[in-house]
Amino acid sequence: MGFAPVERWDADGIVPPDFRPKALFPQARTVIVIGLSMPLPVVETTPSALHQELYVTTNRQLDDLAAALTRHLNRLGHASFPFTRDTYTSMRALRENNLAAFGHVPAAKYAGLGTIGMNQCVLTPEFGPRVRFVSVLTAAEIPPDPMQPEELCIQCGLCAECCPKSAITPREDRVIGDYDKTACLEMHEELVKGRVYPCGICTKVCPIGKDRVLYKSRGIRKKYRREREILAADPDAPEYRSWAHVRRYGIPHKPKEKGKG
Repeated sequence: MGFAPVERWDADGIVPPDFRPKALFPQARTVIVIGLSMPLPVVETTPSALHQELYVTTNRQLDDLAAALTRHLNRLGHASFPFTRDTYTSMRALRENNLAAFGHVPAAKYAGLGTIGMNQCVLTPEFGPRVRFVSVLTAAEIPPDPMQPEELCIQCGLCAECCPKSAITPREDRVIGDYDKTACLEMHEELVKGRVYPCGICTKVCPIGKDRVLYKSRGIRKKYRREREILAADPDAPEYRSWAHVRRYGIPHKPKEKGKG
């Protein structure tokens, strides 16, 4: 959890005025940002039913926490309201307008929880980008957390290299890469049709995060880079067996053609 004074949006000037806390809630003095981590071994199985269930559960827990915190603050006399994790109703809505009414990514940055990486996700010291966020706007004046003093992204480019839709393009003039939202949305639509979403590969392969020490998952960039190529040639490749095993279960698969298999 982190606390961001609303003045940080104005001082930075990156977020358009209509998307800043004071524009959305004039009483706002502080934005409280709550994050929940996504365990690395589950994220590594993406796309899988296991990853999808964790994603959905985490989002639901975040919304529940934000709603409960809002009620608590209101009871204490601090006018507050939550912005849910996702604020869209359909893929069509995203295609028509792929912006959110309020951005949890800049909010998490301003609350000192991390910095924004090449993949345009918040990178945290503990879990890299494998964290989901939700925000509560409140009239309470809460002592702010300091922002991260240094960029966490090392610009290795692995997120861009491994993206199945080439939706991330590195830039030489800044850490944050260019992001093709339409290409990313197309990938999400494909996964939704297959009843297993989201993608999350850019969060999976990011080397940042102390969780890699916990799970003894360091120095495996080559494994990430070669995953699609090797599995296309050998679906039972030993080094990917556990991930492939999880992906085989809990989702519908195309029926085998007659005379095959």
